[in-house]
Amino acid sequence: MRRIAGLLVVPLLLVSAACGSDDKGSASASASASASAPTKGGFPAITAGAKFGEKPTLAKGTGTPPKELKTKVISEGDGATLKNGDATQVNYLGQEWDSTKPFDNSFDRKQPFDLTLGAGMVIQGWEKGLVGQKVGSRVQFVIPPDLGYGEQGQDPIKPNATLVFVVDVLKAKQIPASAKGTPVAQDNTDLPKVGTNTDGKAPTLTIPSKVTPPKKLVSNYVLESKGEVVKETDTVVANYVAKLWKDGKEFDNTYTTGKTASFPLAQVTLKGLKNGLIGKKIGSRVLLVIPPDQGLGDKAQQSIPANSTLVFAVDILAKM
Repeated sequence: MRRIAGLLVVPLLLVSAACGSDDKGSASASASASASAPTKGGFPAITAGAKFGEKPTLAKGTGTPPKELKTKVISEGDGATLKNGDATQVNYLGQEWDSTKPFDNSFDRKQPFDLTLGAGMVIQGWEKGLVGQKVGSRVQFVIPPDLGYGEQGQDPIKPNATLVFVVDVLKAKQIPASAKGTPVAQDNTDLPKVGTNTDGKAPTLTIPSKVTPPKKLVSNYVLESKGEVVKETDTVVANYVAKLWKDGKEFDNTYTTGKTASFPLAQVTLKGLKNGLIGKKIGSRVLLVIPPDQGLGDKAQQSIPANSTLVFAVDILAKM
């Protein structure tokens, strides 16, 4: 999720914060071989683990790094071609041009990285490099600073760093514009009402006035689809509107940015959001009312006061 990402989900390198590398042993063991491997066509050599699915080892770049984005298909898959708007799942390893040690990789974590192309979730070098690639491919990117982290860098990535990535494209799905399904009666006057439009625009979310919020989590269908049931191990792609129960103030809305949210439920730290989506069907619209003990508790976060009851209207668009 975008504006409240740090409150809901454990951050990943390409979203907001560096995870650090888990390559202490492998990096030192291969350092001498990597340092001496030649750079060809602007691409540092892959000195081990060159096949799709294998954790690669990258050589240190030699000479002057490229000033423009460079992409190379190491091995081409036979799956769908990636387009903006696709929910995409990848494994990756990233390294600075002048280093022999990766700054991050998903292979060691055994947790692929999920993103929606064109949604601004990753650096521009990734956005530009992934579009047009095929599912099942292994690709290599060399990303100049202006398409990476620029002059500011991002710890542990130093300012003005040229970045080298090896990326395996695992999955991709085209995301529908809206939830669709059978409207479910919203006849409890003590609960918020959610619009049932399916035109891709934000549904209305109306919170009742002068009503005490429920003390327990509410997770109700607004539109019930016939899709698969969401499991805790799934990564969910969603659109949502989020408001405070107390004053109806909107604190987040993916529709206004035109960018869906993609997050692994196992990493969601907002308990009520996670519990409210598990067991619901893909393609559905759901009303969530999250009490403070399953929300952000007794501490204020960003524009959300302490002990707030949170209200979400969520379109569960896809899972990875």
